[in-house]
Amino acid sequence: MVDAVNRLVEQGCDLNEEDARQASPVYYASQGGHGKTVELLLSKGADVNAQGGPYGNALHAASHGGHDKTVELLLSNGADVNAQGRDYGNASHGGHDKTVKLLLSKGANVNISGRDYSKAL
Repeated sequence: MVDAVNRLVEQGCDLNEEDARQASPVYYASQGGHGKTVELLLSKGADVNAQGGPYGNALHAASHGGHDKTVELLLSNGADVNAQGRDYGNASHGGHDKTVKLLLSKGANVNISGRDYSKAL
């Protein structure tokens, strides 16, 4: 997958273009836990904090899936641990213990609200 994405990037694809769900390529790569693809996109200038998609941003999408390595990668590249989600209030929605501990260690605010699933608890 990384090779295909790299070819598209080299051909001038917009790294931050949103689809009909208002989600970017880094969002989808994060949602699937494709760390190497996320790393490539970020190294080429993708916005780590782009808003969009049902989870609100790439960090929330990766967290929901319990993709801890991708979560760490996003955080180390400047993802806002307290960015407002969309349908899900915060990045702990997936309920993955290791992910929640990681987010808390990075200063996640447990009281951030969202639309459908408003609080962490």
